[in-house]
Amino acid sequence: MREGAKTKGELIIEQLMRELDPSSPRYMVLATARQFKSSWVELGEQLIKVKNQAEFQGWGYESFEDYCSKEIRIRKETARKLTLAYRYLEQEEPNLLGAERRLQPLPDYRAIDLLRQAREEQGFSDDEYAQLRESVIENERSLPTVQKQFREVAHIHNPPETSPLKQLSSALTTARRLDGQLDEMDGIAPVFTKGLHDLMDELHRQERLLIEQQETLSE
Repeated sequence: MREGAKTKGELIIEQLMRELDPSSPRYMVLATARQFKSSWVELGEQLIKVKNQAEFQGWGYESFEDYCSKEIRIRKETARKLTLAYRYLEQEEPNLLGAERRLQPLPDYRAIDLLRQAREEQGFSDDEYAQLRESVIENERSLPTVQKQFREVAHIHNPPETSPLKQLSSALTTARRLDGQLDEMDGIAPVFTKGLHDLMDELHRQERLLIEQQETLSE
């Protein structure tokens, strides 16, 4: 895209704005969304009002997510992070929203959302949270740097669980290895190996079902 060229989303937003009263709340949200990349705070503030007052219903949308996707042109997850990040600043860092501070660029909303997660969801200690806050707010580290720091601490508090599919695959591999070893041994009656074969069939069936479920969810 050449410099200065507008995206499809920007063009759609501007078309909607031409059809609305500039003094209306709906116009104001759109105007703020158009400036989203330069300042996310105002959009987060406006979206919270739209959501809390259910204004999107009067504008012809069934849900807040539908409104954000079709009119504001942002994904559901982006809207969620924007509103949560803004609410978090209101509660934890209100000084960042002051008139004087607002003249300076604020940290990326995704970095603020990581701070929120560290405090509310991930069980960071006070020291761990303070270090992350220092990176985000005081030192204004880049988003990739903050994400790396967040993941390293979150991994300690919430180690990833082995997925059911990996557990099934591992059990099936073990059963197949045992079956192969038994085949090389003399004196093992088929009546004893039949149960193992039945188990292998069941493990394979469950593995196939899980793979089909994951493929359906990814479509």
